[in-house]
Amino acid sequence: MPAVRYEHIKTCKQSGARLGRVHTPHGSFETPVFMPVGTQATVKGMSPDELKELEANIILSNTYHLFLRPGHELVREAGGLHRFMNWDRSILTDSGGFQVFSLSDLRDIKEEGVTFRSHIDGSKKFMSPEISIEVQNALGADIIMCFDECAPYPCDYDYAKRSMDMTTRWAKRCKEAHKRPDEQALFGIVQGSTYKDLRIESAKQITDLDFPGYAIGGLSVGEPGSIMNEMLEVTVPHLPEDKPRYLMGVGSPDYLIDGVIRGIDMFDCVLPTRIGRNGTIFTSKGRVIIRDAKYARDFSPMDENCDCYACKNFTRGYIRHLFKCGELLGLRLATWHNLRFLIKLMADVREAIKNDRLLDFRKEAFEKLGYKDS
Repeated sequence: MPAVRYEHIKTCKQSGARLGRVHTPHGSFETPVFMPVGTQATVKGMSPDELKELEANIILSNTYHLFLRPGHELVREAGGLHRFMNWDRSILTDSGGFQVFSLSDLRDIKEEGVTFRSHIDGSKKFMSPEISIEVQNALGADIIMCFDECAPYPCDYDYAKRSMDMTTRWAKRCKEAHKRPDEQALFGIVQGSTYKDLRIESAKQITDLDFPGYAIGGLSVGEPGSIMNEMLEVTVPHLPEDKPRYLMGVGSPDYLIDGVIRGIDMFDCVLPTRIGRNGTIFTSKGRVIIRDAKYARDFSPMDENCDCYACKNFTRGYIRHLFKCGELLGLRLATWHNLRFLIKLMADVREAIKNDRLLDFRKEAFEKLGYKDS
């Protein structure tokens, strides 16, 4: 029995989107799903019990950050990431690749791996496919990711091709280095920047390696949404139907819905927690900047259609007051709500798939949220 198994439940007759369930050693979760990001073994501002109240069944943690602090050997000694952070549901760890490559001036990429300087103290570090897998094996997440190069946007064709080919070579090394395949599912990552032929070629190369799941990387890195959708449309048909498909780093409501329509099952992003801490709120009628003066005497909930703890118990005026005073509760309530908003959005998406009306749901949601139809 593989560590992670995808169960297909239904295909939406209207859109072709799929409803499913992913089974892991720490429980199952329904797809399409949004995964809250717990970069440093914690979702900022949220306790594990609160995440469960939001109905989060899988979260993501970051290999790069945990490699630097507190170190993977310490986490292994603590009994693995689940026990260390007291989370008994599914966890996905990314490979650390995106963070390493985002350091730009602080790193040097070679075939062996990447030499970089820690953002914490400037010390010199090295990450390779083998080290990334060693770290993730020690952390013990249910789903782990191959070490890949996330090409920047824009980049020229030759760079994208070289980067894609190296990602494939690194994927082979990751698979060979993986020591816990019966307990942890290693997902391959498709790259290729914004070039259709490279995306197709990468998908074929990575799927030939026969991973238990596949991610699409290198999107939502600055390109227009229309290009991202175009890349999904050419890539997803070349991924197996019996395995999970994960679009990395995507978390805005419009991108989530459009990604599902194009066959994606899993998403993650720091967006809801990051903008929440800055006072921006997702609502069913579009984003709200809660710090604005017009909300000082607004005694309605952040979103009247939301069932989260923050919306059931506090008003916009009160939460604005907390932000203006620098009180931590304001950041927590905004984070709580934004995460619940996206988790509930995905539950609504799954219901729309079940009822064969996801395209109708998209039209209604885009009108309410103020998104232009692309």
